[in-house]
Amino acid sequence: METIVKLTKKTVVVAGATGLQGRAVTHHLLRDGWRVRALTRDPDGPQAMALAQAGAQVVRARMEDVGSLRAAAEGAWGLFSVQPTVGSPGTAPDFTADDEVRWGVNVAEAAHAAGIGHFVFTSVAEADRHLEEKLPVNLVSKWRIERHVAALGLPATILRPVSFMENFTGGYALRNGNLSTGLAPEVPQQIMAVDDVGAVTALAFSRPEEWIGRAVSLAGDELTPVQIAAAIGKALGIPLPYVQIPVDAIRALSEDFAYANEWLNEHGYRADIPATREIHPGTMDFSTWLERTGASRIAAFLDSARTAGQDG
Repeated sequence: METIVKLTKKTVVVAGATGLQGRAVTHHLLRDGWRVRALTRDPDGPQAMALAQAGAQVVRARMEDVGSLRAAAEGAWGLFSVQPTVGSPGTAPDFTADDEVRWGVNVAEAAHAAGIGHFVFTSVAEADRHLEEKLPVNLVSKWRIERHVAALGLPATILRPVSFMENFTGGYALRNGNLSTGLAPEVPQQIMAVDDVGAVTALAFSRPEEWIGRAVSLAGDELTPVQIAAAIGKALGIPLPYVQIPVDAIRALSEDFAYANEWLNEHGYRADIPATREIHPGTMDFSTWLERTGASRIAAFLDSARTAGQDG
């Protein structure tokens, strides 16, 4: 306890603070008593202002600008790093995997220059299988960042979560009254709540002697897309069929995205769910996540989509 109290008087920088993971990490750190320096390209945006109201110090910095990152990291003890991947909400249409890697490298370089005492990077499950099999580009990009972190010799923890439950809360998966993705209906898929990544990150920062040097995969549940649709429908009290989008239709838009779906259907994530619960006993399964936050978020999206359709 003395170690934790002493550490929480220090500052942790959160890069990507206004994204889903960044917000979850920031809130868990603030709840645990850390000083948090939240980095964002738009300090006047609604998400940034909400973080400031919660107690974070909001600082303008851009991941493509190494100078701004170095200035923001000065004097801090810890740094959390996450980058958007291709197709993430808010990224430019021309954002590439190479851009993601460059941003991740920039944050790691800034941490190294500032002498950060504990660097936590969220990668993705199975990124370390890169040398064994062909992986989707969004896994390979995370692996490339991991390798740079290692080459710098940063005192680091690598967290590798699987796909997020939050992927089922918006237009990515909810279309025309159905749950629709490129995933095969009966193939189990591993998923995790973003908030639990925030909880594990805060735990890692509180126990650096246990976590520095570790790379840990994280997952909270494993369900088929049909089961996911049924759980959402039950929580909302509505019929929600699952309809698979043909991979060839996805390939017509993006070869990389098509391969990512094929990989998930044929290989997929292999994280140890019981091991995740040993680390964080409060890890949510899908039903718990729906009950706490997921169902209300999905309902809000569906309501806004119906309103937009009526207004249109």
